Formats: sequence, structure tokens, C-alpha cells
Amino acid sequence: MSNNVQKSEIKDGMRIEWDVPIEMDDGVVLRCDVFRPVEEGRYPVIMNYGVYGKWIAFQDDRPEPWKRMIEGHPEVAAGSTNKYQHWEVVDPEKWVPDGYVCVRIDSRGAGRSPGYFEPFSPRETKDLYHCIEWAARQSWSNGKIGLNGISYYAMNQWQVACLQPPHLAAICAWEGAADYYREFGHHGGIFCTYIANWYQNRSTTKQHGLGERGYKSRMTGEWISGPETLSEEELKANRCDLSKDVFDHKLFDDYWRARSPDWSKVTVPLLSAANWGGQGIHPRGNFEGFARAASQQKWLEVHGLEHWTHFYTDYGVKLQKRFFGHFLKGENTGWDKQPRVQLQVRHTEEKFVERHEQEWPLARTQWTKFYLKPEDQSLNRKPPASEGAITYEGFGDGVTFFAPPVTEETEITGPLAAKLFVSSESEDADLFLIVRVFSPNMSELTFQGALDPRTPIAQGWLRASHRKLDPNLTLPYRPYHTHDEKQPLTPGEVHELDVEIWPTSIVVPIGYRIGLTVRGKDYSHPCGAGAGLAAMYTQFTGVGPFRHDDSRDRPANIFGRKVTLHMGRDRQAYVLLPIIPSR
Repeated sequence: MSNNVQKSEIKDGMRIEWDVPIEMDDGVVLRCDVFRPVEEGRYPVIMNYGVYGKWIAFQDDRPEPWKRMIEGHPEVAAGSTNKYQHWEVVDPEKWVPDGYVCVRIDSRGAGRSPGYFEPFSPRETKDLYHCIEWAARQSWSNGKIGLNGISYYAMNQWQVACLQPPHLAAICAWEGAADYYREFGHHGGIFCTYIANWYQNRSTTKQHGLGERGYKSRMTGEWISGPETLSEEELKANRCDLSKDVFDHKLFDDYWRARSPDWSKVTVPLLSAANWGGQGIHPRGNFEGFARAASQQKWLEVHGLEHWTHFYTDYGVKLQKRFFGHFLKGENTGWDKQPRVQLQVRHTEEKFVERHEQEWPLARTQWTKFYLKPEDQSLNRKPPASEGAITYEGFGDGVTFFAPPVTEETEITGPLAAKLFVSSESEDADLFLIVRVFSPNMSELTFQGALDPRTPIAQGWLRASHRKLDPNLTLPYRPYHTHDEKQPLTPGEVHELDVEIWPTSIVVPIGYRIGLTVRGKDYSHPCGAGAGLAAMYTQFTGVGPFRHDDSRDRPANIFGRKVTLHMGRDRQAYVLLPIIPSR
């Protein structure tokens, strides 16, 4: 198969065509693999397009997640040789026997596809459009194309759906961010260092042209980023500087607008699957996509555990096949009776209870304000009668407010928000808000997040100079900041801020108490760092790889200064919680 010579073979019950060419409108030829039934016919297509190198096996690319997943969920490896497993996409051995064609495409400049490497770019979205329409014209296709995948392979679904490819029949965006600025570039206007880490350690490592300096595939025995081997200078010239681009575009400008979905144009049937523990990248996009997409046929599913787990478990695969069986094959899968919202409601000790709903946020939500009281650092349902203030160091641990222990089991499920009144010694301040739950002995309750094993209940971020709200998109439970201009603080002057806190779910047991921490740096678990992941960080502190510690973005002379929270009768600071009454 050297030099991109296409090869077809029958293997493991499938007809596999390797490195099939797809020519784009500008002449660049992308490469894909096609896994299809041996029997000739026209079948629906499950497609994905991304940067991770289609020929590298999950086990070789991400050995730690693979080991954890099959140890905890052996069904993932069952019923497959696992030769064709790949990070964040479907296993063809579990889909082809059901009458699907699986198409995996290396994005422009990645893996086996040549071209300029620019992840998340409008050019990639245009390429994916052309790939969808190419697949619809093939002799083995029934003309119905579905997109399915996690993270990168979900994020670009939102973008391409806006272009409305004629043959795109359904999308399943599993843990897929949608707003690149707000959801992983600049949380609340604060630069997140994740993008630099990801680009260097997980993305450019699969750039086309690495050739013999890259990985060799266990699937084909060939170089996954070949066939040619380019010099480092050639590789650098053939890729964008993504981390620099993200850092330099500090406001929501044309760069970000070109990478943001127009929800009014997303009309395709969709299944949006979120992870409660994905704070820092994906779940906000899944909730926004479900709530704002113009599609009349849309469903939301929300689960827990690791980022890589439920997409591959029997639970996830069955859900996906019911969805795609309905829209791509016209089968009676029962999807016509599927409730619009399926929640795995989170309890203590990693327990999840499935519950079906009809909308998001839940119509029966009791939106409850817990007011911040300065005299005893408490959260109270009654507004404070007296004025007060609490000052903390900008780079210190901040201040935590505690509600009384709950006297009955209390469910919090939905989006959250906070209103604060803040002054700073400097022209700006970064606010990190953490909603927390503590046991009767004041031990903090955390969960296995999408990446971090000790994730708090919920988090929100805001740079005070980015406090401007969009009046058309702001909701009481979801402030929406424009991020289109900087409004410096006047040192010592009190400013009103509304802070978005990402959606969550937790059933708080009797005797436990809710806490709100306000600080000027990332959350850190009280017991110190825990296990991380190779090529990210060897240790996680509670926020996974989604850190905000770049001194260029957060100089100490501005963000390390003292910040004061003001509370009282005329400045009613509060956190808004979505309390769900028992049915």
C-alpha cells in the first residue's frame, strides 16, 4: 500500500478498502478507509472526519484509556477482534454486520491526507461537506449519511450541519463542544492552556508527512502519517500555529465567528450526548446544541464516567444504533417513542439513575437563589439584611460560602448562574466559581470526570472586563457574554457581574451541604493532585488539563491583586441553583 496505492481486501467479515481517494474542490486529495459488508448492495453510511490518524489503533494511541475501559467494561472488547478500534469513533466490526458502511477520513494535513494542517478551520468544515456528498454518490451507499463520534468527531458535526449537505441524514454529537471560544479557548474570557497541550501532544503528532518518524499501523503495517517523510521545517510550514492563533484572538472576533455554528441552520435530526463531568470543554456545546438547534427532531442524552466510556459500552452503542436505525435505515427501532431527554441522574458513589424527561432545562425546575452572607460566609435562601464585604488575594484560595445541611434529599439538575458584586485593586479580575458538596464531616464530594478522577460538582469562569451581556441570548439561568470588547474595572469601584456556571446533576443526601467557592485561580482538590494521563499532565488537580495558568494572559500585577466581594440589601449576591422536586 505504499505511495497511497488503494487496496481492497475481505477480512474479518468485512470488505475493507484502504486509503480511498476523495478529491476536494481545490484539487487536494484526502484519504479514507471504507469498511462495508461483503455482500454487494447499497447501505447507509456512518462517517467521521478528523485529525487523529485513521490507521492508528486505540490501544496504541491511548493505551491508558483503553486499559481502563476494557477492565471496567469488558463488553467493549467483546464481539470484536479489536484490530480496527480507533480513538473516539465506532468499531466497524460492531456496525458493518448490522448493514452499515463505516467511512473514516483523515482530515486535510493529518494522517494519510496531504494539505495544510489547520484543525477546526472553515476549510475542514467545507471538506467534510464534500466528503458527505462523495459518499452519497458511491455504489455501496444508499445516499443516507450519518455522522457519529466523540469530541473532535462530534465538534465538526455542528459546523458542517450549518452547511446543510443534502445527503446528511442524521448526526450523533457525543461529547462535542460547539462554541470554540467559550468552551475551550477562553473560558469566560480567560485563556485555557489546554489547546497548546492538545495541539503539541495529540494533534501534530499525526500530521501528514511525519512518515517514518511517526507511528506504524497495526492495521496495515504502513506509516499512519505517510507515505512520505518531510523535514521538520516542511512540516512546520505546512501547519498553522493553533495555540498562538487562539491566544492572540482574545475577543470573540471574526476568527471565532467563522468557527461557530449558526444554530438556525442546524436542521438535521440530531442526538446530542453530554457528560456531566466534562467541565472545561464539551457538555456546554451539547446542551446549547440541543436547546438552540432549529431541528424539529432532536434528542439529548446525559451520562457520567470517563470521556471514552459510554460511547463504546453496550448502553451507548444500543442508543446510537436505535437512533441511526430509525433515520438511516427506516427500521422500527422504537426511536419514535424515545423521550426527548434521557438523563443519567448522578448520585453519590458514582451511582447513576436513568430518568426520561421532555425538555431541557426541566420545566418543573424550582430556580432557587442562595444568597451570599458575609458575616458567617453562609448561603441562605433569605436575602441578607446588612451590608458586608469579604476580600481575598487574587491568586489565593478565595472564599467558600456554605449552605446549611439539607434536611431532605435534594436534587440539583440543570444550568446554574451567579450574580456577584466585585471590586478589585486593579483594572481586572478573574473569577473562578466552583459549586461543591460536602459530607457531614466536611469531606468534599467529587466524581470521576470525563478526564479528571476528582471533578467538583460544577464550575464557571469570568474575566471581569468581559462582563458585558448579550441581551438577546442571556437567560436568567444562563448569562451569555458577548466577549466582543474589554471593559476595564475602575480600581476600588464595585461592579455587578453575572457568571455562567455549566450544567450539572447531583442528588444531595440528607445531612450534606452545598458550598460555593469564589477564587482567582483554578480549583484544586483539597487532598492534592491525583492521577493524570500521559501526554496531558501526569497529575490532575480537579480540572483535568483545562488550566488557566498562562502568565502572559494573567500577569500577577493585574490578576494577583486583592479582590473584594460585596454583599447586602442593596447588593444581593447569589448563586442560582436548579432544584428538581420529586415527582
